[in-house]
Amino acid sequence: MSRPEALVHSGGDVLAAAVAARLITAITDAQAARGSASVVLTGGRTGIGVLEQVRLSPALGAVDWSAVDVFWGDERFLPDGDGERNETQARQALLDHVDVDPARAHPMAPSDGEFGSDADAAAAHYAELLAGLAPEGAAVPRFDVLMLGVGEEGHTASLFPDTPYVREDSRTVVGVHDCPKPPPTRISLTLPAIGAASEVWLMTTGKAKAEPVASALGGAKPVDIPAAGAVGRDRTLWLLDTDAAAQLG
Repeated sequence: MSRPEALVHSGGDVLAAAVAARLITAITDAQAARGSASVVLTGGRTGIGVLEQVRLSPALGAVDWSAVDVFWGDERFLPDGDGERNETQARQALLDHVDVDPARAHPMAPSDGEFGSDADAAAAHYAELLAGLAPEGAAVPRFDVLMLGVGEEGHTASLFPDTPYVREDSRTVVGVHDCPKPPPTRISLTLPAIGAASEVWLMTTGKAKAEPVASALGGAKPVDIPAAGAVGRDRTLWLLDTDAAAQLG
């Protein structure tokens, strides 16, 4: 597992543009090496802002979007097309504007899909999908980059402090119930699945995030600050603005 690194940007807009450039480079590097790339998207203001900046980038055309596998780290369990779904926002920000192969875009099931209101069944199905695309002996695909946000209480994906879901050590995807933030039902990758990614990028901005950022980078336990447990195999980047980094030594 990699040692976390913190990179601090002057503001949220600068951070989003910098991460967008970094993402394009990571995708093109992976495609040059293997012919394809695999990325895991996140929602939230910063996560969607990054996708918008990718769309606006002069380097957008450097990516062969038909050779990118797209996954999600978590999802709000809402009806298909709901504006609060991470998938909906990602499509509006970027995916509907590039030539992504529909067969290589892998959203988590909506609450009005084939599993109805059963988030646990939807999570199990996503785990099966990941396993089917994984290399032999692995439970999830080779994710080149897995992007995450960080909440004010230190949650990441939909893994909240002191819950069974952040403690999960065998399943790769879980249905999450009774979330402290709306909506109460979600689907999320677990820390073991997140930790299988080559690079994990945690992105966050604002003074309200300074305390959980400092705690996570100071060695907090994942059960207390789930973001502390999000660690990539080869690299873990904390991409922050100056406010979110305010309590770092």
